Amino acid sequence: TGIPAYTIGPWNGNPNTPTNQNWQFKIARFPQVDPNHTVTPLGQIGLWINGVGMYNAKDAMSYNNQNIWHQNAIVVEGPSFDNCKGHPAPGGAYHHHQNPVCLYTANPNQHSGILGYAFDGYPVYGPYAYANTNGTGNITRMKSSYRLRVITLRHSLPDGTILPTNQWGPDVSTQYPLGYYIEDFEYINGLGNLDQYNGRFSINPQYPSGQYCYFVTIDSLGNSAYPYAIGPNYYGQLVAGNTGPGSGHIIITEPVTNYVGINVISSEVPAKYSLDQNYPNPFNPSTNIKISIPEYGNVTIKIFDQSGKEIEVLLNDNILPGSYLINWNASELPSGVYLYRITAGNFTESRKMVLIK
Repeated sequence: TGIPAYTIGPWNGNPNTPTNQNWQFKIARFPQVDPNHTVTPLGQIGLWINGVGMYNAKDAMSYNNQNIWHQNAIVVEGPSFDNCKGHPAPGGAYHHHQNPVCLYTANPNQHSGILGYAFDGYPVYGPYAYANTNGTGNITRMKSSYRLRVITLRHSLPDGTILPTNQWGPDVSTQYPLGYYIEDFEYINGLGNLDQYNGRFSINPQYPSGQYCYFVTIDSLGNSAYPYAIGPNYYGQLVAGNTGPGSGHIIITEPVTNYVGINVISSEVPAKYSLDQNYPNPFNPSTNIKISIPEYGNVTIKIFDQSGKEIEVLLNDNILPGSYLINWNASELPSGVYLYRITAGNFTESRKMVLIK
C-alpha cells in the first residue's frame, strides 16, 4: 500500500495526502552487478521493509530548470517532513528520502538489520555494522565517503568540469547554503567505509558468505548524512518495471509462494496478551494485524469467512515476547466480512474485518 504502520504527518506546507498505491514490484533474489551503474531516478528507487517507497536525495527541481544543479530534498523539502522524516508526493506516495527513523530503533552496539531493498536487489542496512568486511571487528557506524566541497561559487561540478557562465549555480549564501544542491557534495575514495554507491561487500548475520550491501548513513549526532541510503547510481542491475512512469504494477507470471510478513514492533515485554483491530479497515487488498505477546510460546492466528470456514493460517509458530505486526493480503478473495482469531496459551480472541473491492 505504501502506507506505514507508524503514525505519520503532519506535513507542513505539503498539500498531498498518502493513499494506497496498490504496488507490486519484483526484487531480484540473486542480484547482479551492473557495469553501467544506472543513475537512480526520481520516484521510488527501492522499498523499505514495510512497503514504503525509498527515494534518492533529489527533489524534482533544479536551478533555472537546467538539470545541472539539483536540489537536495533533505534541505529544501525538510520543513515538510513529519517526525518520521517522510512525506507524501503528488499522487499520494508516502516516502522517505533518508533514514526512516520510525521504522526501527538503531542500536550502536549491534549489527543493524535490513531496512529495505534497492530495486537492483541489494539490501539496504541500518547505519551500524562490523568494522571489517570479513565480519570481524567492533560494531561501528558506516560512514559516507562523500563530503561537502569547499566552495563559495558554483562554477564547477564535483568531477572538476568547469561550467560556462550560463550554467553557473547561485553563489553559496544564506538563501542557498552549502548542501542545498546535490552537486555541492564530492566523493573522496576511502574517506569513509563506503563506496560511491554508498555500500560495500561484507559478511554479516544475514549473509554469512558475504554480499554487497547499501547502508543508511548518519553523522555522529544521528543526523542523516549524504547520500542517505543509496548513492547517485545503483550498484546492480535493475529489474524492469520497478521504476519510471506507471511503475510498481508488475504482473507476476511466474509460479510464486506466498509468505506472511511478521514485523517486530517492539521487543519490550507487554503486560498482557492482546489482539488489536486490523487497519486499515475496511481494506483492499491488504491489512495489518497487531498482536502483543507477554510470554514465549506457540501463537496461532487464523482467518475465517462468515460461515466459519477456515480460509488461511497466518501464523502458527513459537515466538518471543513482544509486539508484532502481521500483514495479510486478501487479493484473491471476494469482498466480505472476515474473522481473525488468535490463540496463544489460554488466550483466545476474535475480531471482524471488512474487505471491500
